[in-house]
Amino acid sequence: MTTLDFFEHLNIHFNNDLPFVAYRKPNDGVVKAMLQDDAKLHYTTNFKASGFVFSPFQNKNENILFPLENCKTLKTSFKIEDKTITSNSAFSVSETSKQKHLDLVEKAIAEINTNTFKKVVVSRVEAQDFSKTETLSLLQKLLNTYTTAMVYCWYHPKVGLWLGATPETLLKVEGNRFLTMSLAGTQPYIDTEEVIWQAKEKEEQQLVTNFIVDSLQDNVNTLNVGQTETIKAGKLLHLRTKISGLLDPEKGLVSVIKQLHPTPAVCGLPKQNAQQFIINNEGYNREFYTGFLGEINLKQSKTRNTNRRNVENNAYATVKSVSHVFVNLRCLQIKDNQALIYVGGGITKDSIPENEWDETVAKSKTVKNLL
Repeated sequence: MTTLDFFEHLNIHFNNDLPFVAYRKPNDGVVKAMLQDDAKLHYTTNFKASGFVFSPFQNKNENILFPLENCKTLKTSFKIEDKTITSNSAFSVSETSKQKHLDLVEKAIAEINTNTFKKVVVSRVEAQDFSKTETLSLLQKLLNTYTTAMVYCWYHPKVGLWLGATPETLLKVEGNRFLTMSLAGTQPYIDTEEVIWQAKEKEEQQLVTNFIVDSLQDNVNTLNVGQTETIKAGKLLHLRTKISGLLDPEKGLVSVIKQLHPTPAVCGLPKQNAQQFIINNEGYNREFYTGFLGEINLKQSKTRNTNRRNVENNAYATVKSVSHVFVNLRCLQIKDNQALIYVGGGITKDSIPENEWDETVAKSKTVKNLL
């Protein structure tokens, strides 16, 4: 299907007020879509169905599913345009919003100093005028700009309209093999990935890694921790550690997702205390920001040899169940002719409130530059 036909199908579905998701996984040249055939809300609690899941930050029983069996699927090769998005220094945020966030960070540090938690992720939301009619145009801009992220546009008339370009995998599973990651620490990308990380970012990263390892070791059969590395996501750099292994077939996908979500990278540590602080103090409902989204239990066929004439090797084709879900970061919600842009950062005992504010400003620009 041509890209033009692909987006025309999306546009018709969108104008008919029907649920859909269009997305491209990191470093992939193919954009896919699932177009649900009615406006019914479907949910999954056991993650055994096949389709596309969209889950909020708080309520673990409201995992919205676009079931594969109820969807028309589309895909197209998307050609990246050579366009450079430059930073716009004209963006401004009110002093009231800034002070509110500084106060929140200071309160979080005070709680850390009383040992309520070791880390907490606090966030804020910015509003900017935006017409819903420009949604699919914005999706194309995201696809052009963030090739190494999970780029998506998700819509359900009974839930809302969300777009994003998230750099963080929550969980990838092929058969019984899984991959997850800890992602923490942020600094602007300025011409090089060879940068120095401060103690605050290193500690934050290690806390996330330790949490994932401790959470999974009793729920999987094997566990391997890779080396921490610097990765680029748009105009930002992060620290990342890959963690992989084999699932326990009896416990399945659901046990790992429940252990991981929400990770310290989006919530804090200990999880329950940090999450309660967020709910009590942020002053707004995150909804699907810092939730997760992606494919679950899709069938993928692999052969030993790609030569179709090699009948003997093709007889050994294997069909695996594949899931790939991402943490919903670098995202926005379109609502009431506004783009609601969600940004946050991890707070530890070494955090400096003014620096934490600057980090959220840098993160918000990754989306605002496209609006």
